[in-house]
Amino acid sequence: QVQLVESGGGSVQAGGSLRLSCAVSGDTVSGYSMGWFRQGPGKEREGVANIDSDGTTTHADSVKGRFTFSLDNAKNTLYLQMNSLKPEDTAMYYCAAARGHLWIGFRFLAHFYNYWGQGTQVTVSS
Repeated sequence: QVQLVESGGGSVQAGGSLRLSCAVSGDTVSGYSMGWFRQGPGKEREGVANIDSDGTTTHADSVKGRFTFSLDNAKNTLYLQMNSLKPEDTAMYYCAAARGHLWIGFRFLAHFYNYWGQGTQVTVSS
């Protein structure tokens, strides 16, 4: 059973930075398509970034150039570096794992993921 534990959330002012971590246990991440999602108040859960099992990385247009998703295989840990944060980035952030490879069109669709963390809150004030 794969378990995901996020950390690193907090409150920052607009323009600031945060780095989220997702520690993975129960299996190695190399066999999974790993994603970061977020859900703001009154909004649907949306995909932010993905590192697929084929090694490719994809970022949503809304965060491209500001957020960077990386993976430390030795530590079995994922990171989401978030720079130039905006108030609209305020949300609960979740990491998720899908078994195997996901076609690029599926990587930001939550129902394709099998395992989820409990989330970490990010609040950006103006």
